Amino acid sequence: MKRALLVGVTALALAGCGDAAPTTAEPSLSWQEPANYEYTVASTCGERLLIGTFKMTVAQGKVTEVVRKDNTLPEVKPENYPSLKDLLDEYLTAKKNGAHLAKLETDPADGHPTKIDLDPIKNAIDDEACYRISNYTPRS
Repeated sequence: MKRALLVGVTALALAGCGDAAPTTAEPSLSWQEPANYEYTVASTCGERLLIGTFKMTVAQGKVTEVVRKDNTLPEVKPENYPSLKDLLDEYLTAKKNGAHLAKLETDPADGHPTKIDLDPIKNAIDDEACYRISNYTPRS
């Protein structure tokens, strides 16, 4: 009887949630950008300069070197590419502005961003951003 009641209450509680966005706990935003580091970002969606896989070198908080996996780069200065802090700021701005989707995953060891998915406007085309961050290495 208790089990049947529990199943019924759970079913009623979930019945109104069909179109609701899934809720996830906010990851810790305790990561502090070091002055110097390297990271790789794979950007796979949206219409933007940053599409492809790039290895970034950051010095004093600014991107100083960019190596694209396919060895082709448009005529853009390295400082116009995003640091990890820039990507995190893009996420925070989208979230603050009520984006349809703003999802962040962080490394459990040090808190640096590892995945950012953004979709500012639900029915807009090509406004999405999908970043997969790997090979993060702080440098002295």
